[in-house]
Amino acid sequence: MPLPSYAHGASPVPLLGETIGANLRRTVEQFGGRDALVVRHQDFRATYTELWELVARAARGLIARGVEAGDRVGIWAPNRFEWVVLQYATARIGAILVNINPAYKAIELEYALNKSGVALLCLARGFRQTDYLAILSEVQDRCPALRAALVIDDDWNALLADADSVSEEQFAEIESKLQFDDPVNIQYTSGTTGFPKGATLSHHNILNNAFFTAEGLGYTERDRVCIPVPFYHCFGMVLGNLACTTHGACIVVPAESFDPLAALETVQQERCTSLYGVPTMFIAELNHPRFGEFDLSSLRTGITAGAPCPIEVMKLIQTRMHMREITNVCGMTETSPASTQTGRDDPLEKRVATVGRPFPTPRSKSSIPQQAPSFRGAFRASNVRAGTW
Repeated sequence: MPLPSYAHGASPVPLLGETIGANLRRTVEQFGGRDALVVRHQDFRATYTELWELVARAARGLIARGVEAGDRVGIWAPNRFEWVVLQYATARIGAILVNINPAYKAIELEYALNKSGVALLCLARGFRQTDYLAILSEVQDRCPALRAALVIDDDWNALLADADSVSEEQFAEIESKLQFDDPVNIQYTSGTTGFPKGATLSHHNILNNAFFTAEGLGYTERDRVCIPVPFYHCFGMVLGNLACTTHGACIVVPAESFDPLAALETVQQERCTSLYGVPTMFIAELNHPRFGEFDLSSLRTGITAGAPCPIEVMKLIQTRMHMREITNVCGMTETSPASTQTGRDDPLEKRVATVGRPFPTPRSKSSIPQQAPSFRGAFRASNVRAGTW
């Protein structure tokens, strides 16, 4: 059987040939004392060293509960610190994290659990008016692969305590056997024309996508990234969480779901340098009646994605929100997700009328390929739905 080969775009920067856990270890070694994760609505803060230790305990707790490499671990919860910890903990033991939309109803949950073969489901008690436990009790008898459920609100400390029954040596042996081509994540996408499709992604897929997105944004360990987009989606967990940890930047979570006031307050309070959103999110922030109260001068960059951004909105983002280096990212879940990204210093017209340049994003303009097609060309704006983000 021939060995796999890798396509590499026009960039002098080599692809990362490591697992997510190995990459996080390198970041911790460099920036252990810097903030890694701030979750405002839970009053949670962790440095990279503290996050590393928490991830290790959660990983050993999962091992103690019988999770093995290749097992599917579902995560059904809004944005919270435990989501981030489980994202890295499952990656470090070779389990495959299955992202489940917090808005799913019973029929959708049953389909996702059975299609991906989830063995352990980690879930919140509920979200907004939805009772997750009631929905799970309705479908679990029809999900033969599901062995157990872990209610984050009730069982989190017990999971961490279970780590004591698994030695550091046992954990290290499991992690040493992982390869960067191993599958690490299943994300469900679309569903507008049929059942959602599960995209299986590897360490290599999403780690490199996150790394080159961060390169395109110019991230360093001094950046603090406000992420109001959902973690269950590739925008939040890859372009958000993973992009931050590849460069030592800080993940800043303003709320469990999008709230324009919480985002504005968080940017000011945490002195965020980057902000993410789809155009409608930025419009909601700009139009909030209290917008003028907040000092957003710390912002310099960010991502708009999911739908074309009107030029007048982009002008306001660059001026009133100080995000002069904002980039437009386009892609799809199956491509991990970003395929193209505009440059931080591209002309305004290029940022709103094109999808940017193919990944990996070059560091120097000398190697930048020709601009990708306009939205008015083969890739039409009508084909991009904000609702998919």
